[in-house]
Amino acid sequence: MSEAAHQVPYIIVESPKGSNQGFQPYGGGLALWKNKDPEVIISGPAETGKTRTALEKLDALMWKYPGAQAIIVRKTYKSLKTSVLLTFERKVLGAWDAKEVRFDQRKTPVQKLGGEHVEGYQYPNGSHIYLGGMDVPDKVLSSEWDVVYVNQAEELTLNDWEIITTRTTGRAGNMPYAQVMADCNPGAPTHWIRARAEKGRLKFIESRHEDNPTLYNPVTHEITEQGKRSLTVLDNLTGVRYLRLRLGKWAAAEGVIYEEFDREVHVINPFPIPPDWIRFRAIDFGYTNPFVCQWWAMDPDGRLFMYREIYMTHRLVEDHARQINRLTQGESIRATIADHDAEDRATLERYGIPTEAAMKAVSLGIQAVQGRMRKSGDGKPRIFIMAGALVEADPILLNDKKPVCTEQEIESYIWIPTKDGKPNKEAPLKENDHGMDPMRYIVAYVDGIHPVEEPIPEQQVYVINDDTEI
Repeated sequence: MSEAAHQVPYIIVESPKGSNQGFQPYGGGLALWKNKDPEVIISGPAETGKTRTALEKLDALMWKYPGAQAIIVRKTYKSLKTSVLLTFERKVLGAWDAKEVRFDQRKTPVQKLGGEHVEGYQYPNGSHIYLGGMDVPDKVLSSEWDVVYVNQAEELTLNDWEIITTRTTGRAGNMPYAQVMADCNPGAPTHWIRARAEKGRLKFIESRHEDNPTLYNPVTHEITEQGKRSLTVLDNLTGVRYLRLRLGKWAAAEGVIYEEFDREVHVINPFPIPPDWIRFRAIDFGYTNPFVCQWWAMDPDGRLFMYREIYMTHRLVEDHARQINRLTQGESIRATIADHDAEDRATLERYGIPTEAAMKAVSLGIQAVQGRMRKSGDGKPRIFIMAGALVEADPILLNDKKPVCTEQEIESYIWIPTKDGKPNKEAPLKENDHGMDPMRYIVAYVDGIHPVEEPIPEQQVYVINDDTEI
């Protein structure tokens, strides 16, 4: 990094833990800990300890090799700062025990770089960990790295991954080996991670719930109380989310509605919306289920881009209205298309957010979205979602392992299965589809789609005799 990058103000991290004292990896986590391949990914269902193990290894490497340079990367910089950093600071840097770690071993604690807006961490031996997102690739490309740790690699494109590998060629030279290390949740069986692993280009390690000592006692192998709670949540998942997050399978949803959806094509890095593009909002009301508000921009060629999203449970509509107004400051919104709930629409109206009733014919809306997802004559689709569009992740949904944004719903949005297991392409399954509704609303509105009214039958005339009719 440049000399200027080292001159940012410091804040001391409370209760530094240092190295891997008191942490013991098991199973797949132990295999990750020992691995020195240039590219390695640990995959597995939710709650197997993948992220914690990767962060502990990263921390240990920084202590072991003075002057080592590392970076933690996620698809977007914003999502990195609200997720993996909490684990790193609370459980790795801040989870020390005086009985296990002699304090005089760490007279100088790890320091935060960048003040309130964290930019990285400096170790007393000259090692550094920086932070980056693939939506701002300059940070990732600005230096040669000894280690790059990618959190939730399934969110990245193959191009993102290959860009990262060009910065870990060994030229940094502060460690005896360079490595791109990542964790991921399983995705579709066609995902580039599986393909790259099958070709032998990266080491693929699988983890299990039994690898996590908070879920299973590593000595007796019996499930713990925390394990019972965690697995109860995962057992309540359904469909493809159960297969991936509970069983750890790389599976595709049966009867998926938007077969055209390709994460590498339809999910794009954010960019500034030009001021002349037309902007819209689409809203689906909810309280126990998520309230969803999507912001969309349309380019001069008619393509739609979702650039911002609220996806939140257990908040009042008036609270959402305040947040919507705050987030929309300085923007001109052509129209806000909303679900038909009269009371909730009236609440938005009181806060200066007039709405238009959405076209709710589900089949027509789905067909319109499918049409936009297909590539047009120029090889591009006509609808996109910007990575990192979510304003904030709902902690309740995170805890329940449910989708926290529209992007996470699409691959599990399926047709209602019939008794023989085949999809009934007449109606979607009403489950984890809260962002799917406003996406249909905005497409139907922009494309001018209206349900075809059934014609009123002509009056039937019944002949009783030659000259009498009723």
